[in-house]
Amino acid sequence: MKKRVNDLFFIIGLVAVVIMCCSFEVSFSQLWLDIRKAGYWLVAIVGLWFMLYTLNALAWRVILRSNGRCPVRFGRLVKYTVTGFALNSVTPIGLLGGEAYKIMSVSQFMDVKKATSSVILFSMMHIFSHFWFWLTAVGVYFLLGMNHLVPLNGAIAWGMAFAILFCSGGIYLFVRGYKYGLAVRFFRFVARIPGLRRWGKRFGEKHHEDLLKIDTQIAELHHQNKRSFYASFFLEYVGRLLQSLEIFFMLILFGIDGGNGGYGLVFLYSFLILAFTSLFANLLGFMPMQVGGREGGFAMSVILLGMSGEIGIFIGIICRVRELLWTLTGLLLMKLERKSNE
Repeated sequence: MKKRVNDLFFIIGLVAVVIMCCSFEVSFSQLWLDIRKAGYWLVAIVGLWFMLYTLNALAWRVILRSNGRCPVRFGRLVKYTVTGFALNSVTPIGLLGGEAYKIMSVSQFMDVKKATSSVILFSMMHIFSHFWFWLTAVGVYFLLGMNHLVPLNGAIAWGMAFAILFCSGGIYLFVRGYKYGLAVRFFRFVARIPGLRRWGKRFGEKHHEDLLKIDTQIAELHHQNKRSFYASFFLEYVGRLLQSLEIFFMLILFGIDGGNGGYGLVFLYSFLILAFTSLFANLLGFMPMQVGGREGGFAMSVILLGMSGEIGIFIGIICRVRELLWTLTGLLLMKLERKSNE
């Protein structure tokens, strides 16, 4: 069964990668020119993401160690993390493929309930840190706007108010999820979806006790292991901040120096571009590899900050190339993992 599921994930991933390679909105000659323009900065960007995946794996390891020793070697966690994000990026309504793969992988080393709760907790923390990241960006934008370093008008103020309400609502829901668990509530929700009602109700009733245990383990991290909770949150949040360096490198490539604000201001611009783009793209998370969402977000955010639309297009293309490289790496790691276990 695991072999067939792995093969299915691998085929879906390859098909999505091929579709993405054929659906770039620029010619291959222009794509090659942009890659050459990025030069060694592309190497730095790809290397940066190895560090980000390592931080993700560390956050997951903190969660696994909250109740004792982690039975999975850290190198394996890094591999599962890279493959998990690769599958998420090519799966419609992200998190459907990667989380199932990670549960299946780590359940070789622990019982399924603990594996499931650790993956759910990591996914929750990953999304939870995004809400705080976006909320921080609103505060940063407001401070820069008050100092006349970014545009600030009525329309933008309304957009910021909406972002504050959206992020605050998300944070509230996740805090409740950490306190009371989400597994049972999730399958109650699934049981109300047309087409999934019978399956959701049957699964929820059959595995009710297991789902309650998973919810208990989720709540324990928040109530009894606050050190692990805040450590994993810190690692995820820092990862979001460091991701801004990807855009920072490309702004430097285009000669953006921040004027009197120096490179510190350039980094804040990078932070804001990433925050706006990731929020915009996540609202379109049902699309494989968020096709069009990030590109549109990059274009709008750089223009809002008074930069050339060409910069936004370039950032979108290079980020897409980087994601394709890491997606292929994740799929290859999954294939090699399966062969080593045969």
